[in-house]
Amino acid sequence: MKAIGVILIIFGSISLLFSGIMFGDIGIAAGIGAITAILSGVGFLLAARRI
Repeated sequence: MKAIGVILIIFGSISLLFSGIMFGDIGIAAGIGAITAILSGVGFLLAARRI
């Protein structure tokens, strides 16, 4: 679970940087997806710590 959490945080942060380059609605959708990936990664890390 820790590996999945770290991978989600890495991909989410890279995607957040790329969403700043994109134009219009696609950039907003990519930013929302990136934030979701980061939050999911943090959730995985917190769950792995408690188990």
